[in-house]
Amino acid sequence: MNTGQPTTTDWKAWWTQPRLWAGGNASAFGRVLARNHCAVHWSLVPSAGIAFSFALANSLLGQVENLLYGRRIRATDIPVAPVFVLGHWRTGTTLLHEMLALDERHAAPTSYDCFSPCHFLLTGRWLPRWLQFMLPARRPMDNMAVTWDKPQEDEFALALLGVPSPYNTTAFPNRPPMDMEYLDFEGVPPEAVRRWQEGFLRLLRRLTVKDPRRLVLKSPAHMARLKVLLEMFPEAKFVHIVRDPYRVFISTMKLWRTLYRRQGLQRPSFEGLDERVFETFLRLHRRFEEDRPLIPSGHYHELRYEDLVRDPVGAMRTLYDRLALGDFDRFRPRLEGYWAALAGYEANTYEMPPGLRDEITRRWGGVIRRQGYGGTAI
Repeated sequence: MNTGQPTTTDWKAWWTQPRLWAGGNASAFGRVLARNHCAVHWSLVPSAGIAFSFALANSLLGQVENLLYGRRIRATDIPVAPVFVLGHWRTGTTLLHEMLALDERHAAPTSYDCFSPCHFLLTGRWLPRWLQFMLPARRPMDNMAVTWDKPQEDEFALALLGVPSPYNTTAFPNRPPMDMEYLDFEGVPPEAVRRWQEGFLRLLRRLTVKDPRRLVLKSPAHMARLKVLLEMFPEAKFVHIVRDPYRVFISTMKLWRTLYRRQGLQRPSFEGLDERVFETFLRLHRRFEEDRPLIPSGHYHELRYEDLVRDPVGAMRTLYDRLALGDFDRFRPRLEGYWAALAGYEANTYEMPPGLRDEITRRWGGVIRRQGYGGTAI
């Protein structure tokens, strides 16, 4: 059985490499540790120590950035409401995010922005070149290329800045999930929602100081936050990508297993992970369907991953027309060049264990039927 734990050839790198938390500030990482009673596995104590050392440095750099840019950040408005890419994990949100970010009229937070969110304005022009060794050549869950300047989901930045996020669970995957109420704000007091909005807005202002073009943002959790996001940006536009839910389940399980193994401070047991994936999928879609009517006409478009990869130019042209994003032909050459560079890329293949398809159909049948995937074979 493959537990995903390090082999004898890579054990040293596994327990000494900095985790995701090395990009956050000390107070955010300290809260995560305290809320989980510092339940770090003994073999990962060096890794946690390295991460905390980085976090202290990040806090210091963040203070310097605030001294230099604080007044400008506070005075900065978001000139154009963002475009939000919505979709459950592993539905193709990363691909769509990267494609939209190719448009010279758009800006997207990069991996460096999101994994060094305390000081990217201060260090973003010079430090990434010295930190390339910290990145894998390919994302382990899907073999896509990884560089510091690739578009990245803002949820990582929020978690590392101390804004409540379900992604905090990644640090201690064997303990009860953290901040799951901030997935959809169910039961979150209005004052806490306001603080979350302020934290998110400050991040977006800093991104706008870096690049004033229209922001294109992506986080699967935003799918269940439509009401809160529309309070902030009534003119925002939303594109929702869907994909074969049978494939999504297996791929999402692989995603969380990979993140728990590589980013956690415990040896993950994965106990209850399948149930968490089942329930989170339903929770996202339930709140999404409740709040989707709040989106103004002409500000929402839905597309299928399968259509996007079969005809990327046609699918993106339709998206641009539906959301009135501007002249598509101005963007088309860069899109075609990007797609040509992907030639030869092979998506992961999956095996469906006996009985799992029936269980997915039973649990997610309503969403499967609404999205038209009932006859899909993985």
